[in-house]
Amino acid sequence: MAVWNPDNIKDVAESIGIASLNDDVLQPLSSDIEYRVSQVLEEALKFMRHSKRMTLSTQDVAQALRVLDIEPLYGYESTRPLRYGEASIGPGQPLFYVEDEEVDFEKLINAPLPKVPREISLTAHWLAVEGVQPSIPQNPTLADSRNQELVPKGPGANPNLAAISGADNVTTKPLVKHVLSRELQLYFSSVCNAVLDENNEEYRVAALASIRTDPGLHQLIPYFVNFIAEKVTHGLKDLFVLTQTMHIASALLDNKNLFIDPYVGAIIPPVLTCLVGRHLGSSPEPLSHHPLRNIAAALLGSISKKFAKSSHTLKPRLVRTCLRHFLDPTKPLGANYGGIIGLQIIGGTEVVRAAILPNVKQYESLLREPLEDEGSPKQLEAEAVLTALIGALQLLEEDTVDGMKGMPNGNGHNGIDSQALEEKVGPLVASRVLAMGRPRFVKALLEA
Repeated sequence: MAVWNPDNIKDVAESIGIASLNDDVLQPLSSDIEYRVSQVLEEALKFMRHSKRMTLSTQDVAQALRVLDIEPLYGYESTRPLRYGEASIGPGQPLFYVEDEEVDFEKLINAPLPKVPREISLTAHWLAVEGVQPSIPQNPTLADSRNQELVPKGPGANPNLAAISGADNVTTKPLVKHVLSRELQLYFSSVCNAVLDENNEEYRVAALASIRTDPGLHQLIPYFVNFIAEKVTHGLKDLFVLTQTMHIASALLDNKNLFIDPYVGAIIPPVLTCLVGRHLGSSPEPLSHHPLRNIAAALLGSISKKFAKSSHTLKPRLVRTCLRHFLDPTKPLGANYGGIIGLQIIGGTEVVRAAILPNVKQYESLLREPLEDEGSPKQLEAEAVLTALIGALQLLEEDTVDGMKGMPNGNGHNGIDSQALEEKVGPLVASRVLAMGRPRFVKALLEA
């Protein structure tokens, strides 16, 4: 016997125009209705249990109907529990209905209007300027910064976070486990110690050769990248450590067995720091950091050439960064030097013609005062910057040498328009170029 009352089926049939329904049909219909209702309730109870609730809601039933591909009920998507009233239409025939809330129109009309929502708008603000966060309402406060010190620090955390918070020795268990064999852990530790060993060049060469050729270092790539970023962040005063980290990055890029593409974005910032950093090393020698900047420039040139096809915006972004450090008068001469050699190696002749040559005359005014200070460290740095500037401009001569094969390139200024050259590159650079005695070089500058 079916639980569902056959009289309800008769009432529904009469409501849709079926006056007389055979009793033989009522029993199968009652059984089918009972099965369908129990199926919907089972699915609805699943949603209730997964929601960690003990009360079945109309949303659970609606979701169950949607899962069973049945048209959902309309008008019962309420977050408040429904209140049912009871009305009697006869003896033993109660009728249940949903009680509607009575609304007093007078109170509704006299109620204050809600606040008008603000229009959607976008504003720009500086998150950081030269690494310093401005004190504006949009940026985190000092209290928020103190709360950030409680963020877990360790191998799985941001490598620069410990340096910012000043808690270098805090170690916590990383949230994500990275399965790394005992052999690879020992290898990584041994290679890092060997590369940073100042007293044993043989170990350093062997360790870099292993990174450059070993085909089984895929799992160690993020560890090496993290090691490079950490050492550059904490060792800006140690030229040896900075140079060795650049050699590690170069060795990783030279290893043809490794897939470095996902890690290029993490390798570039430390390399750029070694190229255009304000103060690198603590040596009293004014030019002691130039070899490091040359290595970083060569490394960025290799990265730009190797990954330009996979990232079309990589080369323009590097060029913009180097150009900004080249033309910024507030930067030290070392950063200007890094910007010049970076533009030369990354962009080649096209960037020299489009970015360096038009700004030479404006930039040489920054070099006059240091060059006049005889015997000072700044004079040596200014001379190095001027030499790098002229060396970059020489790419223009190499690019146009095929069209000047019949033109002599010896000593003498015959046929050279000195005035035009000074107007083009400024008197300081023009005098150095004319002293080189290379008419083809001068012609290339005037025609560029």
